[in-house]
Amino acid sequence: MRIDTLSPAEGSNIPAKRLGRGIGSGLGKTSGKGHKGQWARSGGGVRPGFEGGQMPMHRRVPKRGFHNKWAVEYTIVNIGTLENLPAGTVVDLAYAEEHGLCKHVKNSAGLKVLGKGELTKALTVKAAKFSASAKEAIEKAGGKAETAE
Repeated sequence: MRIDTLSPAEGSNIPAKRLGRGIGSGLGKTSGKGHKGQWARSGGGVRPGFEGGQMPMHRRVPKRGFHNKWAVEYTIVNIGTLENLPAGTVVDLAYAEEHGLCKHVKNSAGLKVLGKGELTKALTVKAAKFSASAKEAIEKAGGKAETAE
């Protein structure tokens, strides 16, 4: 433990700094603002990101990339992940998210099943999309690949 790592107890109230209350307080006269200058004035200081007139960082650095607001994003799961499930399980988006088979995708257009890995158990998979290899692997294992809208 070091003195610089100490902090007040959880839920405690820290009294406000009382500025300009005499020289003995250590915050009298100029109230911790030094002598004159921009920072000593009422409303003084500069806006965030201002670098004294120098071209600011957000304008020096080039803009890159593009975000397509019409892009369709799917929640992705590989068939290798489905191998750990018991045979006869019905897998859909709700089941996959509930059992941690895939990451949650905000505004997902549904489940997309990809063909990475091996599948040996017969499962019923309901998804918005399947890759050709995933569909083939599911049917080869004796399961069903159902397109759910």
